Amino acid sequence: MTRALAALALAVLLAGCGGDTKSDAQKPVTPAAPAAAPAQPPMTPAPAPAPPAPAPSGSLRGDASAGAALYRQYCTTCHGPGGKGDGPVAATLNPKPANHSDHVYMATLSDERLYQVISKGGASVGKSPMMAPWGGVINDQGIKDLIAFLRQLSSS
Repeated sequence: MTRALAALALAVLLAGCGGDTKSDAQKPVTPAAPAAAPAQPPMTPAPAPAPPAPAPSGSLRGDASAGAALYRQYCTTCHGPGGKGDGPVAATLNPKPANHSDHVYMATLSDERLYQVISKGGASVGKSPMMAPWGGVINDQGIKDLIAFLRQLSSS
């Protein structure tokens, strides 16, 4: 009788679990349906970057003393207080920052080029992208003031 009760208990348990007497290892495996891939938008090429805006026309020289204050605030970290390219961050940069006190080098740069570099950054003229674009931080007059200070600093 004990065997009959054990068999009955087993039958009840199996019925409660689905009634199938096959173990999970014996059951055939039905593969799950593959998940639908997310819809991908068609690949379109990125638009070409807009050419850099030209420097404003007219005089690009401002007030050198106002430019000196801006230079101390924004430029000395990389270019150093004397403009020699030896600021506290310069050692970590490659290429090294420009030496703004070098008369020969600075004389080769037009005011328009200086305006472009300060406003749009080094990459805008094929130079180091480490030179940040300051046009969103320093206004037009401030950039002209910086150019005047750079000319004074380099005697160019």
